[in-house]
Amino acid sequence: MNAVKVISPGALTTVQDAGRFGFLQSGISVSGVMDSYSHRAANILVDNPQEEAVLEATLMGPILEFQCSTRIAVTGAAMQPKLNDQPVPMWQTIPVKEGDRLSFAMIQGGCRAYIAFAGGLDVPVIMGSKSTNMKAQMGGFEGRMLKRDDMVPLKAPSEQEKVWAASEEFIPNFSTQITLRVVLGPQDDLFTADGIASFLNTEYLVTPANDRMGYRLEGEEIAHKAGADIVSDGIVMGAVQVPSSGQPIILMADRQTTGGYTKIATVVTADLPLLAQAQAGTKIRFQQVSVEEAQQLLHVFHEKLQAFARTRRPVNG
Repeated sequence: MNAVKVISPGALTTVQDAGRFGFLQSGISVSGVMDSYSHRAANILVDNPQEEAVLEATLMGPILEFQCSTRIAVTGAAMQPKLNDQPVPMWQTIPVKEGDRLSFAMIQGGCRAYIAFAGGLDVPVIMGSKSTNMKAQMGGFEGRMLKRDDMVPLKAPSEQEKVWAASEEFIPNFSTQITLRVVLGPQDDLFTADGIASFLNTEYLVTPANDRMGYRLEGEEIAHKAGADIVSDGIVMGAVQVPSSGQPIILMADRQTTGGYTKIATVVTADLPLLAQAQAGTKIRFQQVSVEEAQQLLHVFHEKLQAFARTRRPVNG
């Protein structure tokens, strides 16, 4: 059968794709991958559409046993993948055969790895997406994280059998000190000038309270003019909420659809993959950019993915 068996699920492994759009008014969050660059790159390496669903593994990778021959690619966090206990490269197509086992060693950098399968994952499309929404218990594989003995169905791979490797220049390094570019607003007018200065000039620390919903940071307090509460409004991925504690929270893929705390800024879309790979202890600084600069950065991000696909090189078996 075309499937992969879960021998061990790792710390948190879920099915995710580009996300579930168009249902925020119904309280259904977008979900989807945290690191869209690694997600799309993995699919490119197995000749899938970039938006196809993959497995997203957090901090500790799963052990998977293949029930069929196919091709896979592992990108994102440096989790040292192994096939039948032998090291295999990341950022490269890996041919696998029925009975093979994929496992991972200790993570060496980053936070989330992505496993793409040639042909894709054969799970139901719900509201336009295969992504797992764990709070709503919908999408992905039975609406939950993977568990031991799950049998995750795969689509039959295409007849394409090329093995690709990414060009070195397109493989990211995950630093423990990052700068995130932000557009101020939508409620930056509710913070004092000193509060905004604190936000833009402080080195914040990622706390252990970080997950797919958001990243809590710790650093110099950001001062409000008259309190942190607002009438609830919509929240996008990358929104930087500042509750009454004055400590920022960056909301991510599994965020709530609305929120009642002031949002001082929004992380530009192009920098979200960098944040998605940050572990507890990572140091973060913020740099203000304009809306026009954020749009240009997103354009460069998509050009980078096009160049990734264009410059991948075939590897002789």
